[in-house]
Order: sequence, then structure tokens, then C-alpha cells
Amino acid sequence: MDELDIALDAKSIDDDGNIEGLAVGYGDTDHGGDIVAPGAVLLEGRKSLPMLLHHDRKRPVGVWTTFDDRADGLHVKGRFGTSAAAREAREDVRQGIITGLSMGFVTLKRRLEGKSRHLLQVGLHEISLVTVPMNNRTRITGFKDILGGGELPTVRDFEDHLRDAGFSRSKATAMAAACAPHLRGEPEAKAIDELREFLTALRG
Repeated sequence: MDELDIALDAKSIDDDGNIEGLAVGYGDTDHGGDIVAPGAVLLEGRKSLPMLLHHDRKRPVGVWTTFDDRADGLHVKGRFGTSAAAREAREDVRQGIITGLSMGFVTLKRRLEGKSRHLLQVGLHEISLVTVPMNNRTRITGFKDILGGGELPTVRDFEDHLRDAGFSRSKATAMAAACAPHLRGEPEAKAIDELREFLTALRG
């Protein structure tokens, strides 16, 4: 399996461990001479991909759940797990120790031009967190904090966070509605404490 890396930019942190970024940058030449063509990444109907640490299948730290193919590359969203390794990886991203994303893929179609390899079609199998990326553009763009700065989210933002965390639209809507009184009307300190307890219960 081949690997292609891009740099991270951790801008915010989430108590729930949500993370997003550019996993594959189109048109850039990485340090290994690979160039991914726009639309080259095939997910083969996958709804999720494993989040590994340094492409080690024995070190899963989360799951990628959302894939958005744009003009500049493949943008992804995912969430960290609750294992000790996942918590450590999340803190390493927070501290800037882990600085890149790297996709593990199989080349299905390519074109060679000089020392460059144009990847026209690749099968994506996993996306890893890495310390030293090969492509300087692939990066984490968000690592969001629902309760960042001690402020409560809006009902809509909270519902979006639940959707990103893997809940169905109906469940996310119902759960956000149940929390709406806390988000809108409770004294803020009490609401934050109760919401934090609720989120902790969700994580088990």
C-alpha cells in the first residue's frame, strides 16, 4: 500500500474529539514526486475509514465519517476514539506534535512524467495522523470544542456536532431539542456543567 502525506493545522479542540482537515490535496507534488489528479480518490461506497497512527493497523485512534470532494482536494471529518492511544493522539494534535495527515491507498491508474507520478485513480483505505508529512498542504483545519472558552453552543451548532459524531439526523435533532432549555435559558455555569455531564454520558 502507498502513502501520501499533507501537513496539519490544528486550530481548535473538541471535548468530543471531532477533527477535520484536508486529507488529499489535488495538483500538488509531494516530497516523493506524487501528484494526485482531481477526483482521483475512490472510496468504493465506504461510509467510514479508520483513523490510524502512522499507518499502523494495530494503533487505531478514531474513525473518519464524512468525505467532501472539492476542487482543492478531499476534505474529511472524523472523531477520535476513547482508548488511551486515542486520547494521547488527540493531545499530540492539540500540542502540535502531530503535524500531518497521510492517506494509505492502492494505486489503480497512474501516468509517469519524468520523475513525477500522476495518480489518476486511487483506492483509499485509511487516513493516518503522522508527525512529518510529505505534502505541506494537507492539514487539519478544525479540532472543535463544543464548550470552548466556557461558552455554550447554539442549538443548531450542538445538533451539527452530534451529526458529525455519527448520530442520525432524527436522533441529533431530538437530543438537541432535549438540551435546548439548557442551551437557551439556564444560568450559564449550571448549563455548561449539565451539558458536560450529558456529553460524558454519551461517550460512555
